[in-house]
Amino acid sequence: MENFLEQAFGKNDVTTPKMRAAVREWFDLYYGAPRPQEDTALRPAALIVGKLCRTVFAEYEARLPADTAPARKASLAALDRVAKTALQYAMIGGECLLKPVPQKTGFAFAALRRDCYVPLARDAHGQLLAVGTMEILSVESRRYALLERRTAGADGLTIETRLFELNGQTLGRCVPLNTLPACADLVPQLVLPGVPGVGLAVLRMPLVNCVDGSTDAVSLYAPATGLLHALARLEAQLNTEFANGASRVFASEDLLRPDAAGQRALRDDLFVGLPDDPANVGVTVYSPALREQSFLNRKQDLLRGCESLLGLRRGILSEQECSGEARTATEIAAAAADYDVTVRELQGAWAAAADEAMQLCAVLGSLYGNDPHPAAPLTVDWGDGVLYDRARVWQEQQTMVEKGMLRPELALAWYYDLPHETEAELEEIRRRYLPKGGNLNGTDES
Repeated sequence: MENFLEQAFGKNDVTTPKMRAAVREWFDLYYGAPRPQEDTALRPAALIVGKLCRTVFAEYEARLPADTAPARKASLAALDRVAKTALQYAMIGGECLLKPVPQKTGFAFAALRRDCYVPLARDAHGQLLAVGTMEILSVESRRYALLERRTAGADGLTIETRLFELNGQTLGRCVPLNTLPACADLVPQLVLPGVPGVGLAVLRMPLVNCVDGSTDAVSLYAPATGLLHALARLEAQLNTEFANGASRVFASEDLLRPDAAGQRALRDDLFVGLPDDPANVGVTVYSPALREQSFLNRKQDLLRGCESLLGLRRGILSEQECSGEARTATEIAAAAADYDVTVRELQGAWAAAADEAMQLCAVLGSLYGNDPHPAAPLTVDWGDGVLYDRARVWQEQQTMVEKGMLRPELALAWYYDLPHETEAELEEIRRRYLPKGGNLNGTDES
């Protein structure tokens, strides 16, 4: 893909070779790509990503104001449909792009994982200034590559599009965009004034780069990459231990019956024939003791190391009581707090990307005419979270209202996430939620 984009636009991938190798390694770990002397059946990377994604979105709800246009609400619904996929892509590759796709009303979204686009330029903070993407199209027996380069500028976004007819594994000749019906409405160069950045919402992992120190985002499990490979090697060694520990019966060849071809053999692999040496005549049973407990103890050590490096709660990957270790209440609380912070950081990353996506819908909608409405504030409710007990806090606020320590409308504003900065907003809360002259319990305050 990098070579294709370089040939089409004369631009190179700005990602360092070390980071490109790391990205490939992260996806290999997730998809269980085979490696020498490793057993990838455990798939701990997929386990980490799956468990965290379910936790992050367990009580997720995104809302726009009630008076928001239906087209914008449709765009938010489309964004919610790709939310889990996008977050998992970002956790695997460190970064995921959300591409708004114009519809008759509003926008749909496509999630572009890290190995499906090429950063062509970044600023000092790691934000994309230019990016290249490629889509393979097949028509009858011919294959085409649709290449797109997006460049951020002071006046807006510039999108360059090229269509090439592939010649085997090489980039063939450039053909007109109207060669294919799917590309008939595209133009070689399009300038979209006022569109910020590269016109894509970016979802990045909140981790400092531990691969090459650059501003590129890294996988959620990048710090534990070495441990994940060690786990795969250990699993292969454990399999070998069980294979070598299988019982065998060594018997002299004269005890084995000849088959139809005159060969002395048994189909059961329990028996192993030895040469007809007088010292070997008879039967010897070989059944070695297995050392699986040592391997299993080491496995738990590696899993707990992954949990510590990635800020996961003990027991997410490992067995909590596998070694009978004593842990203080402070250690348990600290581990739970680390896990809560990890989940909240992921939630914050998605909330920022979702807000950016909705802002893009407002700008692009006015340009395309399919959603010509101003930006609307996006509210994201994550529920109680790991440590935060929403029901307990609400009960405390009710108690404060009953004791006259908190105004009822402020408690309701917190509960329903309503604007409450001005007296007019507070009056609206009183009008909508409070009985006349009453408090949260419906009784007269006087």
